[in-house]
Amino acid sequence: MKFSVLMSVYKDDNPLYLNQSIESIWIHQTLKPTQIVLVQDGVLTEALYGVVNKWKQKVGDSFTIVSLDRNMGLGAALNRGLLYCKYELVARMDSDDIALPDRFQIQVEYMIKNCEIIASSGYVEEWDEEMGTLLGIRYVPLETDSIIKMARFRSPLSHPASIFRRDIVLSLGGYPELRKAQDFALWSLLLKNKYKLSNLGTILVKMRAGNSMIYRRGFSHLRYEMELLKYQRMIGFLPFGLFCVNFVLKAGLRLSPGFVKKIAYKFLR
Repeated sequence: MKFSVLMSVYKDDNPLYLNQSIESIWIHQTLKPTQIVLVQDGVLTEALYGVVNKWKQKVGDSFTIVSLDRNMGLGAALNRGLLYCKYELVARMDSDDIALPDRFQIQVEYMIKNCEIIASSGYVEEWDEEMGTLLGIRYVPLETDSIIKMARFRSPLSHPASIFRRDIVLSLGGYPELRKAQDFALWSLLLKNKYKLSNLGTILVKMRAGNSMIYRRGFSHLRYEMELLKYQRMIGFLPFGLFCVNFVLKAGLRLSPGFVKKIAYKFLR
């Protein structure tokens, strides 16, 4: 069961978290990846280079490093890395998350048995930055109809816990290179092209998601959401009415005080 893992790292990432993340996918998995592709999105710190080089020595030829001269953003970095993925199944992993030990075993076996599924994810635990306090669980819909309905308003798959078929994604041009929400844009593009997505009802990943993540998504974040909405409208995924509804809802949330965002996120995570 061969598959690639696709990661990206940039200068502001935490070297300790990166080390823990790679350790979780190489040392502690019941099914090890056949290949890890790590994109260095621009120049890194010496500490990050130290972590990357350590794992290159440990993993060997199965560890592919892709270096970008400048920071290009997550979407562009992942698209570059995707070209270096040797295998049809590609699992995503963020540079500060922890994969549960059976994550890849569960997902790869599922994708092999269900050839009609193009992309899939599962539940994600959200922790504070020190991984000491569980803040909640991000659930995603399991039924196809529910996935399609959610996708009209929110991302229906958890990107940090996703796995997809490389050739189909590449045939559509890869990740849409938006500044944010590239994953949501990709799921929208797949659904628009009648490809089937799914989710597994099991926890696959521990994600660092402290309160700072909630509070910093203020009005300035609205421009990124508008970029996504315009993209979804452009490809014909969102009809005009839903475009307007989404804009009103998202603008209202971004203009709300922090405690309102925190309450909303509790119910919408």
